[in-house]
Amino acid sequence: MPETGSTLLTAFDNFVAPVCNDPVEILYQDSDILLINKPSGLLSLSGKNPLNRDSVHYRLVNGQAGVSPAFPEAKLPHRLDFGTSGIMVVGLNAASSKHLNKQFQARTVKKRYIAMLEGWVTDDQGQISAAISKDKDCFPLVKICHSTGKAAISEYQVLQRLEQPRRSLVQFTPHTGRTHQLRIHSQTFGYPILGCDLYKSESSEQMADRLLLHASDLYFEHPTSGELIHGYCPCPFESARLD
Repeated sequence: MPETGSTLLTAFDNFVAPVCNDPVEILYQDSDILLINKPSGLLSLSGKNPLNRDSVHYRLVNGQAGVSPAFPEAKLPHRLDFGTSGIMVVGLNAASSKHLNKQFQARTVKKRYIAMLEGWVTDDQGQISAAISKDKDCFPLVKICHSTGKAAISEYQVLQRLEQPRRSLVQFTPHTGRTHQLRIHSQTFGYPILGCDLYKSESSEQMADRLLLHASDLYFEHPTSGELIHGYCPCPFESARLD
């Protein structure tokens, strides 16, 4: 039976995140910022449900026993979806957080992602341009709508085409930052991201035990020095190739 809007809304309201045993890894630290590796299966921010207290922000503010100390003023200028892994930048004080927020609002931060898609993407590289709007009937989904949606552009490059089953390892460079942009663009493109529970084909969700979407690169200006920073976080499924 297909999922209706009310069914999805009820499931979303009742969602309790499974326990995530993977730590938030500190990739880089100075007095103003952190670069971290968010594991798949962890919320960026704590949810309204008390059972969803565990999150990237909660762990950073309170510390991770045996992994990292507490950063009581830590703020997240951006988020990654629950199932997405990879690099995030964190402000460690009010001034640096404000500076980073301004960069994200001005869209001067450049991001790159790695994803594993179902099937063989035909062209080696290209651009997906499809406006995205909220789907009021199927919250929390979004939809492609050229009349009411906001412009959304995703550039892609195929890194490798794999067999048994056919799938494509792709690098995405989003030029806009819409909710679920890469996930719905991939589905609309005809090659959904493996493991995605919202934007999928009949078989793509079952082809992986997690969402195979990873934030690999982040380019931004250091809030204090003004230096151009390139943060990089290796993709866990890029090396495994699922072979």
